[in-house]
Amino acid sequence: MEYHQIQIRVRYSETDQMRVVYHGNYAQYFEMGRVEWLRNKGISYKWMEENGIMLPVVSLTMNYKKPAHYDELLTLKTILKKRSSVKIEFDYELYNEVGELLTMASSILVFVDMKTGRPISPPQYILDVLDKAV
Repeated sequence: MEYHQIQIRVRYSETDQMRVVYHGNYAQYFEMGRVEWLRNKGISYKWMEENGIMLPVVSLTMNYKKPAHYDELLTLKTILKKRSSVKIEFDYELYNEVGELLTMASSILVFVDMKTGRPISPPQYILDVLDKAV
């Protein structure tokens, strides 16, 4: 399974009164990782939307191990776990600067036709890219 890594610097606005990253912000981090994983493989959300394809999240689960703090440089590892004819599933691992695992997550997304709102199989070139990565 192929993965892609990005780094994220925790901004002050992402923390709560306890000086840790607010739990709701992790979903944005995972979106950043997923978008960059796809972009790294030559698949852009912009192109998909211009061609009538949406990729909404239908499931997101997270397991918090340790908190992330303001100004830490985090490393997010995004892994394509599997794909079906209309769904893709990613796993995520978020690490702090000293390599400690902070959070694990997984998401399921569905390719959807923007006009009908119904699940669809993506174009063959996307399937080819995903098949090489799984």
